[in-house]
Amino acid sequence: MSKVYFTNLRTTAENSLPNKLERLVKRAGIGQIDFKDKFTAIKIHFGEPGNMAFIRHNYAAKMVEILNSLGAKVFFTDANTLYSGRRSNAIDHLIGASDNGFNLFTAKAPVIIADGLKGTEYIEMPVPNGEYCKVAKVGNAAANADILISLNHFKGHEQAGFGGALKNIGMGCASRGGKMDLHSTSQPFIDATHCTACRLCIKYCNQQAIALSPEKVAVIDYAQCIGCGQCVAVCRFDAAQISWNSSSETMNKKVAEYTMAIVADKPHFHVNFIMNVSPECDCWGSNDMALVPDIGMAASFDPVALDMACAELVAAAPSLAGNIINPDGKHDFVGEDKFAHAHPNAKWRTGLEHAEKIGLGTMKYELINVN
Repeated sequence: MSKVYFTNLRTTAENSLPNKLERLVKRAGIGQIDFKDKFTAIKIHFGEPGNMAFIRHNYAAKMVEILNSLGAKVFFTDANTLYSGRRSNAIDHLIGASDNGFNLFTAKAPVIIADGLKGTEYIEMPVPNGEYCKVAKVGNAAANADILISLNHFKGHEQAGFGGALKNIGMGCASRGGKMDLHSTSQPFIDATHCTACRLCIKYCNQQAIALSPEKVAVIDYAQCIGCGQCVAVCRFDAAQISWNSSSETMNKKVAEYTMAIVADKPHFHVNFIMNVSPECDCWGSNDMALVPDIGMAASFDPVALDMACAELVAAAPSLAGNIINPDGKHDFVGEDKFAHAHPNAKWRTGLEHAEKIGLGTMKYELINVN
């Protein structure tokens, strides 16, 4: 049984929320890790600009302060997105992160995009006990970090069910090609209406699986394609597209395996912020009304136990009236799985069960309150 430490959001004049975060992580034992001169990645979702539910940079700055006091060399990181948006390449990603307060001046540490300018800089890391993935394509900065600290906004997700520690690490540290591995069980395709015959996909395909047709449209030879996702990563015109055909169960199991690969050989520690529990991911450029009232912050060395504890805390909380699952305000759904109501086809428990099976952590936990 793993220990999960929890603090609510009650404060006093002398006890601010950032200070409660510090007391929480210290009580949870973050100081047991040897941070001295170690490259320490804080994996955090910077929030798609327009979305207001992401973790505020004030909490991130407090974590930097704590880690600096322990001698760490701290940086923030996240990998580029697979879909087109303001976080699909390092330049727009860095600008978007800065707009949301994640920069050297406000969050107190530099930002390094894990998989580089175009999402093509990654290391293949072995997956211990992997059943679906033998190797994980992990962004360089996350793979090369000596220590990984995850700060996770705990909220709903349209395909995973919810996003917590496993989702933030396993999906968030994956390169664009890795994200395609996670989302899809087949190869990409070319939308001919968007193709401009720029040849970038041909240039970056290591399998020589793409060529131009007589009509000047990129064509994929599926006998040669290995589904690496590089064409999707480099296409500037949304012509190379993802086949979104992986089931929720399969994707969640793959996310667990990617998480296992990333943390297997390094110290790691995790904090979930159960606030603004929006029904969808922070990757959207907007956020819908929260499913439940703000609950608190939780921390653990075990990301599986942490996510399980937070899922049960959300289940125990009443639904807010007027949100996507309770529009008429007539039901509080206390004790019910809010994420299942929001996304009936998403099976989050499968991912935690698989994570436990491969040795990433345990779903059994002891919840310890910290004032």
